[in-house]
Amino acid sequence: MAYSYDTIAAISTSLSPAGIGIIRVSGPDAIVIVDRCFKMKNGKSLKDVASHTINYGFIMKETHTLDEVLVSVMKAPNSFTKEDVAEINCHGGIIVLEKVLTLVMELGARLAEPGEFTKRAFLNGRIDLSQAEAIMDIINAKSDMALEASVNHLKGILKIRINEIKDKVITIIAHVEASIDYPEYEIEDLEDGQLITNLSAIKDEINELRTSYDHGKILREGIKTVIIGKPNVGKSSLLNALLREQKAIVTDVPGTTRDAIEAYMNIHGVPLNIIDTAGIRDTDDYVEQIGVGRAKNLIIEAELVIFMADASGHLDDNDFKIIELVKDKKVIVLLNKVDLDNVTTALHLKDLVDEAYIIPTSIKMDQGITVLENKIKEMFSLGKIDFNDQAYITNIRHKKALDKAMESVGEVIAAVEDGVPSDCYSIDLKNIYEAIGELTGDTVSEDLLKALFSQFCLGK
Repeated sequence: MAYSYDTIAAISTSLSPAGIGIIRVSGPDAIVIVDRCFKMKNGKSLKDVASHTINYGFIMKETHTLDEVLVSVMKAPNSFTKEDVAEINCHGGIIVLEKVLTLVMELGARLAEPGEFTKRAFLNGRIDLSQAEAIMDIINAKSDMALEASVNHLKGILKIRINEIKDKVITIIAHVEASIDYPEYEIEDLEDGQLITNLSAIKDEINELRTSYDHGKILREGIKTVIIGKPNVGKSSLLNALLREQKAIVTDVPGTTRDAIEAYMNIHGVPLNIIDTAGIRDTDDYVEQIGVGRAKNLIIEAELVIFMADASGHLDDNDFKIIELVKDKKVIVLLNKVDLDNVTTALHLKDLVDEAYIIPTSIKMDQGITVLENKIKEMFSLGKIDFNDQAYITNIRHKKALDKAMESVGEVIAAVEDGVPSDCYSIDLKNIYEAIGELTGDTVSEDLLKALFSQFCLGK
């Protein structure tokens, strides 16, 4: 499906003081529009230069010079969008970028929608949908492994795997459809046993991709980790110790943290999205109540809970309420302040927290932090990941599509085993193909495209 309408423009670099700033222009009139405001030093026209060249000159508004620039020219179809593309490399000031962009729009371009350059690349067949999503994942990557997985998707590793499965499905569909539509040719039906064998192999391949989501989600988003405990047990101090910086305010006043503080970090290669929460306790303070409510909601969403208790004091009703909240979660218990006289010990907690890891700590004395980090690595180790040929599902949209495909495969296998005629399960075969096609965008709706690309920045 080709996509070539008007000409769009946007600032593709950050709107902040920098060495350079880039304005990207794409569409049938991209080079013509930029040529109208670009005076080349050698007197040539941009329309006459070769593709994939960089050209020196000035952006002019009538007789006034806006900036000294370099303009890159990439002619269709050999560009990111498969359209004519011109990129104006300006000095990186905010004012100059806005002035040049305004001028380009006055000369015939319109402001690009979020992600529209990448959307055009997809619709013009330059990339598939999984590769388009990989571009956003590269931009948002928070760890080396997340970046490597995203680059793999951009290179087309996932696309290749999906196309291999699609080819096997379409082969089965073609054989079944031919036997239904042209009975006079006596096309030999696949034996039920062989059909089930082929479908089971497809199911295994789909399931392999589905199960990679557990690792892929960690790579992309990190393990959602919530630090909880009653006020003044050391939650904010723990966050600062793990980050090796003063991210959260620490005082001796209970209730200092009133809202969640979020940070991203890596522990021995395990990415964590770690959140320090308000101390959980009964309180009449309305603002603090809101923070406590948010902390309780975060516990529900968490993949790992770090529960902190105070070794220098007795467990109280607030501790017991927290223990009830986390009893069905993956929990590490930190018994903090063990440098003081101990009133509560690990023995007290073992009777209350089922199968929890309990680590004596003193955040103040830097005791127990290394043990905690090793325990997290032990619980969530990703092992050795080979990015050379392994495709990882990192997107919930992909997993849902594969879930649908798995369901349809199961329905076809059940139908064949029950002796159902092939024309009755041919629709389910097509459903397998369509569900798998959603990953690469072969069978995707315009509404979904709009939702996906709206997450991109304007210049991408």
